[in-house]
Amino acid sequence: MEVTKKNLKDAAAENVISLQQADALYQFLVAQTQDVPRFTFTHVLYYLGGLIAIGAMTLFMNLGWESFGGAGIFFISLLYAGVGLQLSNAFSAKNLAIPTGICATFVVCLTPLTIYGLQRWLGVWPDESVYREYHRYIKWHWLYMELGTLAVGAVVAWKYKYPFLIMPIAVTLWYMTMDITAMVSGGDPTWELRKFVSLYSGLLMICLALWIDIRAHKKADYAFWIYMFGVIAFWGGLSSQHSDSELSKFIYFCINLFMIGVGVLLVRRVFVVFGALGSCGYLGHLASDVFKDSWLFPAALTIMGFGIIYVGVLWQKHEQAITQKSRSYLPLPLRELLEAKW
Repeated sequence: MEVTKKNLKDAAAENVISLQQADALYQFLVAQTQDVPRFTFTHVLYYLGGLIAIGAMTLFMNLGWESFGGAGIFFISLLYAGVGLQLSNAFSAKNLAIPTGICATFVVCLTPLTIYGLQRWLGVWPDESVYREYHRYIKWHWLYMELGTLAVGAVVAWKYKYPFLIMPIAVTLWYMTMDITAMVSGGDPTWELRKFVSLYSGLLMICLALWIDIRAHKKADYAFWIYMFGVIAFWGGLSSQHSDSELSKFIYFCINLFMIGVGVLLVRRVFVVFGALGSCGYLGHLASDVFKDSWLFPAALTIMGFGIIYVGVLWQKHEQAITQKSRSYLPLPLRELLEAKW
């Protein structure tokens, strides 16, 4: 729950705390959360500038850079990386954690371009593809760039320890699963193979994120980006599966409901959003295909909706007892994670 200045003033008006205590507590909370990303003008400027700089060297890279040749791309990338590291160190010395993390992330995002330039320079680039295709197409030889990014990302993340640094690592893991599929299949993976790889690699990323969450939740939210791309890969692979069986579609619906439950339990909105999308998609299938001529279906859904609301009322009434009882059966690390979330 986010505590605002108005909340504290209301507490002071109810004589829960004094007005002086409310002001002091608000200043303390502001100081405690100054390095936590929030929707403030300052933080918007930080991330907007960082994303523009990162995008310029990744997604928005044009063919003009190819004129520099491999050696030129390599040394210019090193120069940019040096500037990024200098800015990271300068911001770190001033205890500005968010700009530090963004500049360090910029350095990690430069790694694929640097390796691409080096391979071009050494004459070991295998085909006529160019760097701008790295974020658009699946090719096995991107693996060298991805492995290098993971290595640099791990070192930089260990040094600066800022959660935003996990973003390029998570994206790279996502890219790598697709490129490994291309390599295993001989360069032309079928759509069916891609769906299964996306499904299971996403599940592995979710498990990795949960492990990181359990280990590091007391320090910072290092698992956020891995959860996000893991859920995208898992849900995308799951939703791409095709079956004419209504039982399979119902199981898909149940998995999405389970994702919503996991999202609420772990306080991870990405599970809830994609779980809700999948659940609505299944209900739309029932309405348009299975029960398209039935007037009872909308009535049944209405009754179901009110039933869920009533379950929510019962849950609110008995939440504390149920929560304490259920958590007593969980392993201690997972129990500590959930207690920290709630």
